[in-house]
Amino acid sequence: MRGPGTGGMLALLGLAFLIQYFDQRPEQDGRQQRRNVSDDGHGRLADSPSEIPAKGWKDVLYRVYENVTEHRIVALAAGMTFYTLLAIFPALAALVAIYGLFSDPAKITVHLEQLQGLMPGGAIDIARDQLTRVSSKGSQALGVTFLVSLAISLWSANAAMKSLFDTLNVVYREPERRGFFKLNAISLTFTAGAILFALLAIAAIVVVPVVLQYVGLSDAADLLLRIGRWPAIFICVSLGLALIYRYGPDREEPKWRWISWGSALAAALWLGGSALFSWYAANFGSFNATYGSLGAAIGFMTWIWISAIVILIGAELDAELEHQTMRDTTTGHERPLGTRGATMADTVGRST
Repeated sequence: MRGPGTGGMLALLGLAFLIQYFDQRPEQDGRQQRRNVSDDGHGRLADSPSEIPAKGWKDVLYRVYENVTEHRIVALAAGMTFYTLLAIFPALAALVAIYGLFSDPAKITVHLEQLQGLMPGGAIDIARDQLTRVSSKGSQALGVTFLVSLAISLWSANAAMKSLFDTLNVVYREPERRGFFKLNAISLTFTAGAILFALLAIAAIVVVPVVLQYVGLSDAADLLLRIGRWPAIFICVSLGLALIYRYGPDREEPKWRWISWGSALAAALWLGGSALFSWYAANFGSFNATYGSLGAAIGFMTWIWISAIVILIGAELDAELEHQTMRDTTTGHERPLGTRGATMADTVGRST
């Protein structure tokens, strides 16, 4: 089996692209504040993460390291894993129901094999079994249960999304002040977006090979396009995480350049970590020998747990990057410290 080297290199290239794209020079406002505040060589007047010098990055990374323990990131990720597992199976049922409106739902299990190397074998086995069970009900049953399955899926997955929002509030040191309706409206929007992304990803898996066969591209072009799905996944995941980091916590929205680094890093770590874990589980893992019939489920849970940790570490990086500068990192006109509506933007992190 091939190692994850190609996917990792492509993810790193995508990381560099996204950082370059989002980390733009900001508006030239607040110049008076720049003149009135002296910098200490740690990036206190940085307009963007790229302007933070090496001393400042040392401060940021050290605080991220401390926060992983202080915020109990590993335990928070375990809680996210629990809610995600509760949401997975209703979400798969709705996925099959929606997919059955446009194509044979039984084919979805075939397309699932395209994710080999990204998801561990246990995760694919569990998803395949559930998809086979749901799709075997037939198109008529799927049509009748479509709305019910979709509603159950959205509400169940919504609990997982709200769990993520809650952990992001811990990372950004914010209390949850949004009301029931506002919070659920935001989380349901992201939940529906995640399901839509899954549908589009499956559609791409189906359509791209057909288009390649119809166009009759050369073997080199065919290989290039097939490999190109990995940076495409990386970009989509990075953008999705950036949206979650921006709108998930209950705080004033940060500017895009202050969340692009963490989202790009988390996406790269997730792709690389998923590939490495899949490779390890396929070649060295012994989940079945240790846990018996629960081996596949344990492998699936471990993968989700690792993914949650990576997402939270990306958020920690973004939070501490904001914490490093005195400049206003929130949207709108520049405001002084203490009036920006975000703890990490209103305070300055300590130097190491």
